[in-house]
Amino acid sequence: MLILISALSGAAIGGMTAYKRKGNKLDVAQYAAGYAMAFTVVSMILAVILDRTLI
Repeated sequence: MLILISALSGAAIGGMTAYKRKGNKLDVAQYAAGYAMAFTVVSMILAVILDRTLI
């Protein structure tokens, strides 16, 4: 659940960032995908760390 939420929030933040920079639709899509991937990787690492430390 944490990973899904972070991916969606990353996509939203990326899309808003590109929109503020006056990007076209493809720029918004690329930023949204890039931020979603970055946020997902970070949340997966955090999930593994939390799983390992809470056992």
